[in-house]
Amino acid sequence: MSLALVHSRALNGLQASAVTVEVHLANGLPSFTLVGLADLEVREARERVRSAIQNAGLEFPNNKRITVNLAPADLPKDSGRFDLPIALGILAASGQIRAQALADYEFAGELSLTGELRPVRGALAMSLAAQALLKQPRLVLPTASAQEAALVPGAQVFAANHLMDLVAQFAPLHGAPGSEATPGESAWAPLVLSVEPTAAFELDMADVKGHLVAKRALEIAAAGSHSVLMSGPPGSGKSMLAMRFASLLPPMTTAEALESAAIASLVGQFSVQSWGRRPTAHPHHTASAVALVGGGSPPRPGDISLAHNGVLFLDELPEFPRAALEALREPLETGSIVVSRAARRSEFPARFQLIAAMNPCPCGFLGSQQKACRCTPDQVARYQGKLSGPLLDRIDLHVEVPSVGTEELTQSGAAESSAQVSQRCVQARERAIARQGKTNQALQGREIDEHIHMDDEALRFLQQAAQRLAWSARGTHRTLRVARTIADLAGSTNTLKVHLAEALQYRPSAGQALRSR
Repeated sequence: MSLALVHSRALNGLQASAVTVEVHLANGLPSFTLVGLADLEVREARERVRSAIQNAGLEFPNNKRITVNLAPADLPKDSGRFDLPIALGILAASGQIRAQALADYEFAGELSLTGELRPVRGALAMSLAAQALLKQPRLVLPTASAQEAALVPGAQVFAANHLMDLVAQFAPLHGAPGSEATPGESAWAPLVLSVEPTAAFELDMADVKGHLVAKRALEIAAAGSHSVLMSGPPGSGKSMLAMRFASLLPPMTTAEALESAAIASLVGQFSVQSWGRRPTAHPHHTASAVALVGGGSPPRPGDISLAHNGVLFLDELPEFPRAALEALREPLETGSIVVSRAARRSEFPARFQLIAAMNPCPCGFLGSQQKACRCTPDQVARYQGKLSGPLLDRIDLHVEVPSVGTEELTQSGAAESSAQVSQRCVQARERAIARQGKTNQALQGREIDEHIHMDDEALRFLQQAAQRLAWSARGTHRTLRVARTIADLAGSTNTLKVHLAEALQYRPSAGQALRSR
């Protein structure tokens, strides 16, 4: 009887829990049994592994009773990532490779029937989990997945293209089956990947003519990590502004880039070419709540997590399903989403900046000076009523985007570029982080009282405005955070009345999400 142990990892959200693949070969009625709470994709590994080993010219123990256990038994396992460790376990248990040499490595990879290795989801999550260990193991992955995992600083990642690459590395020395010698490190070097951050965005704010108020609102949002709702008639430029918003944000730190890339890797959307670029998720308005916030079995991240450290742009906001929009309320406050299912509970980060756009009415021309609105008051009320008060109360900046006149569109001369605006935003963020260690949008409770720094005149103005407009406590705090960002953009130590007055313009009164007719 022979036993071999191979190490791997199972994904649960961004968590990559350690899994030991135990392979036991025994005499008896030939069989191939796989246990350990394996999903259908994992159970199908029996046929892939058998064909891969045979087509690679290796010996599959058809006359043995093969038992494969994926421990711990109560941890759900899915996907084809366990093909490679199962195949190596069978080869080690049958003496075709050195079993002891596998101990310092972790393996993951899907096998084709010919023995070629195919990439797997979540390679970055595996690498991040391995990095957290005191004794960091070496990861062996398919080449495409290894390139992702090697982005983690200090990671020891080895790439392989075929099962035979690993057989050659771990083969018994001098043809002695079962030899336990350590593999030669000089023959196999870790993958070293140096990727420069992606170049500047192709879309530039200089392309947008006019819209000074909307541009100012987006500048404030970029400086303080605030959310924005733009309302205006069709063709006024809302989408054009929103798609350029990410170009105003500061460059990503290495930690932020790794987090965003790891989430994209979970759904197979990561590309090395996009490394270091803030993501922009732009779901269609027919997206379900599960597509937006995440879910499924096993739970997968939704668009709000794919927009982590970036931008979530929701165009035609009232056309989204009500359940999908209401699901945004908690992550807008907490910066994370917990997806709970009967068998699993997964938490995904979701610190995104919401940029939303909508028409003021069904026909889109309410308040327009270029075309008359043909909607009845009831139709306007029903349309605007699709957005709940609690959701609107969580959006920091509300701005109207009117249509641009022909004279303004044909005006010569370039507007401010994204690089120019971004420089001011970065400086304002640096002031906030130096003062309080976080952006202004993240200030909570007593931190607001400590860092806003209002004088008496500003305090009296705020009290009068909050009383007259019937603001909620949340609305008052959001106005204070926006005012603090405006003060940072102005380089002011204190939040003055003029900063509060500007912040007031971006806040709708209670019970009136948009200006009435």
